[in-house]
Order: sequence, then C-alpha cells, then structure tokens
Amino acid sequence: MSQADILVLYYSRYGATRDLARLIAEGIESVPGANARLRTVAAISTVCESTESAVPSDGAPYAEYTDLQECIGLALGSPTRFGNMAAPMKYFWDGSSSEWLNGALIGKPACVFTSTGSLHGGQESTLLTMMIPLLHHGMMIMGLPYSEPDLMSTTTGGSPYGLTHLAHADGRAPISPEEQRLARAQGKRLAQTALKLTLGSK
Repeated sequence: MSQADILVLYYSRYGATRDLARLIAEGIESVPGANARLRTVAAISTVCESTESAVPSDGAPYAEYTDLQECIGLALGSPTRFGNMAAPMKYFWDGSSSEWLNGALIGKPACVFTSTGSLHGGQESTLLTMMIPLLHHGMMIMGLPYSEPDLMSTTTGGSPYGLTHLAHADGRAPISPEEQRLARAQGKRLAQTALKLTLGSK
C-alpha cells in the first residue's frame, strides 16, 4: 500500500504548538500506510510592506492550498489568542474559498490542537472555534475519547475536544508525559480513521 498523506498544519510563535504537531505526526506515522505532511503558515503583520521569506528559516515548509486538496485527513493546531486561533492561521483559512467551492475537504476527518499560557486561558474555546471553518468545508471532526486514560489524570493539558498543552506564561513549560501520550493517540486515531475512509471509498 502506498503512503497516504495526512496534513499536520500549525502555527507556532514560541515552539510549543510546533512540538505538539511533531508528536501528532509521530502518532500518524505509527499507523502503516500513513504519512504525516508537516506544514506551517507565515506570520502576518500590521505593516503592509512587511513580508515573510518564501521559505521558513527552519522547521516545516509553508502550507499551500494544494496541501488541503492532496491530504486524506487534517490535524490543525494554533496557539490560543483570546480564546481563538492565532491571526496567521485564520488568515490562511480566510483564503481557502476556492477549496470550499470545489469541495476539496468534504468527508475528510480532522482534529484540532492548541497550546495556552494558562490552564483556563481559552483552551477549549480555541478548539471549538477552530472547528468552525472545518465544518464549513464539510470535514468530519474527531475528538479524543475518554478511553484515553490520560484525559482523566492530566493536570496540564488535554480535552475531549482535542489535544491541549499548558505552556505557562513564558511558553517554555515542557510537554508533560500525559500530553505526549494524548498527542500520539490523537495522531494515531486520525490516521486510522482517514485510511479506513479512504480505502472504504475505493
């Protein structure tokens, strides 16, 4: 069986959301036949003349809308900004009208993840609002079931709506063992579901 790409699309300012994305990718690639395609989005600026380099200085390449068309599933991640996704990620989705018109994402499974500076800093509202554009695109939203025991024991991040991480105000808190296991579990579950849906349609 050829490898099928699952898009792990994220924005990260200080690195915590990027680290979650990499753990989710590990979970995806633990499933035979699944490949994680890591992509990020460029920062945006209020200065109209300010632009990012066409290629990031490090980390994952910038996402293109063809990545949405080619993937069989999506894990979407962003740090929390006042209970919502960060502006660079919102900007990317605001430009996806062509994919919406073409139905490029209809029927594909998706999950969401986030990182916050405080435990009650909008983790769950960020996850829920990140789901909204995915629902408009016709995607099938997946959470984390309570069959994952870490959801009941974690004192940092973790939610039935999707993976979360408590980074603290300086953004430097390490990803806890519970968060790591939940990240890999979410990636694995997404990959298994995406493959079942794809193979079942052939």
